[in-house]
Amino acid sequence: MKIKSLLVGAAVTALAASAASAGSITVVSWGGAYTNSQIEAYHKPWAAETGNTVVSEDYSGGLAEVKAQVEAGNVTWDMVDVELSDAIRGCDEGLLEPIDLSILRPAPDGTAAVDDFLPGTLHECAVANIFWTTLYAYNTTLFPEGPTTMADFFDLEKFPGKRGIRKNPKAMLEMALMGDGVPAADVYEVLGTPEGVDRAFAKLDTVKDSVVWWEAGAQPPQLLADGEVAMTIVWNGRIFNAIADEGQPFGLVWDAQVYDLDLYVIPKGAPNKDLAMDYLSFATATEQLANQASYIPYGPARASSIPLLGTFYSDDSIQMIDHMPTAPANLTNALQNDFEFWADNQDELNERFNAWLAK
Repeated sequence: MKIKSLLVGAAVTALAASAASAGSITVVSWGGAYTNSQIEAYHKPWAAETGNTVVSEDYSGGLAEVKAQVEAGNVTWDMVDVELSDAIRGCDEGLLEPIDLSILRPAPDGTAAVDDFLPGTLHECAVANIFWTTLYAYNTTLFPEGPTTMADFFDLEKFPGKRGIRKNPKAMLEMALMGDGVPAADVYEVLGTPEGVDRAFAKLDTVKDSVVWWEAGAQPPQLLADGEVAMTIVWNGRIFNAIADEGQPFGLVWDAQVYDLDLYVIPKGAPNKDLAMDYLSFATATEQLANQASYIPYGPARASSIPLLGTFYSDDSIQMIDHMPTAPANLTNALQNDFEFWADNQDELNERFNAWLAK
């Protein structure tokens, strides 16, 4: 009896010690179907493997909140999912922790992570997890034949109705130029001139009175579903889930898509930096990136994840690779976001955009 009591006491002590050593991190992302894919593919499995917990918070992008926390010396976020231009800019401004790439897990065949991640996905302060894209969607009940080009998005006579547009110049200025006839390959050359910027805003002027502005990624599918807009700029994963999961009558136009990366970064002074690094290593492993792609059609950032891509988690008839922005059929007249252009010009163009909105 005494031995049994000792064993039980030891077990209780061990459990208490384990609970005491378990930690928690706050991971910030964009909400909706995208955050859900991270919860299912990253948060829950990491918690199960380590005993730690993840507090998931949503934001609308940008560096403003990260910068405010760092400058106030009161950082509450441990990991943030950001766009590439913000990752580069945040690192340059000293807002982000450097990342030792040796912590990243090798591919299943032993290939080092630095050789397995696709070009342009690893940076001093950031590790990519997905390729995603901005494109536009429309209500197929209004337009059974469908629009087919970016020019159609701006054609209110042929395709009448409200337009949903993100309240942010990034991607929208590029799309405005492509909608005005500029080939994808020439967009940044044109946008890099004062005349090109004027041209983009002039194109936006043609639909400004018919715009419903959105800021959070969950809004555009809802705007379409509620009939508040006939077409909307949208992120491909959000609209895919509305179609595949909810059966919404939406069509997609891949012409003039603007594709980009999302990356994980750790704010300077994150309260749980070591745990965040462990989470980063886990979440960006081959299997986790492939698993995320079963929930939302964002292309994984590692080469070894591609052969593991399967079907949509709730419908085996949907092959996810066909719905990735990097699928060959979707790359006709596609544009990769130029992170250097936006890192250099974002403040100026945001100011111009906000002034234009206020007119």
